Amino acid sequence: MTAAEPAASVERRRPIGSAPDPRMATDDAIVVLADVIRIYRESDVETIALRGVDLRIKPGEFVAIMGRSGSGKTTLLNLVAGSDRPTGGQVRVDGIDLARADETTRAEVRGRRIGLVFQDQNLLRMLSVRENLVLCGHLAGKRLESGDVDRRLDDVGLTGRADHRPDELSGGEQQRAALASALVADPPILLGDEITGELDSVTASAVLDVIEAIHRAGTTVILVTHDPAVAARADRIVTLHDGRIVADRAPG
Repeated sequence: MTAAEPAASVERRRPIGSAPDPRMATDDAIVVLADVIRIYRESDVETIALRGVDLRIKPGEFVAIMGRSGSGKTTLLNLVAGSDRPTGGQVRVDGIDLARADETTRAEVRGRRIGLVFQDQNLLRMLSVRENLVLCGHLAGKRLESGDVDRRLDDVGLTGRADHRPDELSGGEQQRAALASALVADPPILLGDEITGELDSVTASAVLDVIEAIHRAGTTVILVTHDPAVAARADRIVTLHDGRIVADRAPG
């Protein structure tokens, strides 16, 4: 399979650790932020990162989050990932209110329902690509056989690279390996934070081709980016300014 062909199909599961929210029963959104406020306090200093954000993302959408540094992009992503809690409002992912869920539930959501990819790839340098994927599968509660790893790497165009360590791969190959690791549990949602920020334009385009294939296979994709070329690949571009959404539009 080439990088442009569809990635593995998405496996849907019942929400972890919580009964479905009855308000979500007829709701077609997989991610809902309702009047979300996030305030950081350190000593006597108060920083307002998000100011009453409302956002709904449907299953299978590809959404780019844009804005200047400090606009609240990464804070929004961390709230959807369940690695942070809002000061006020609701954050619901696949029917689970992450603002009220305990840490165990939020960790399970991160492990099984959400794939996370960052600019620095988060691959363990002392392990091979194969070992990185097997470890990620173990942390997500999924046992990967050798054939499973090879198929997942084939999905992202890394056939034959399973036994290489990250430092033996190019930047684009490392990012594709990180994508494969993030998708070992077949999560319905993929979150990325500036994942092409350190890649040249040709390599970045190849990585985005892989993400588009993952999106076509049914995965909901949410990418934080400064790059208009990345945002142009999305179905929607949501722009933040000073913690507020100031635009929500189609590319072009």
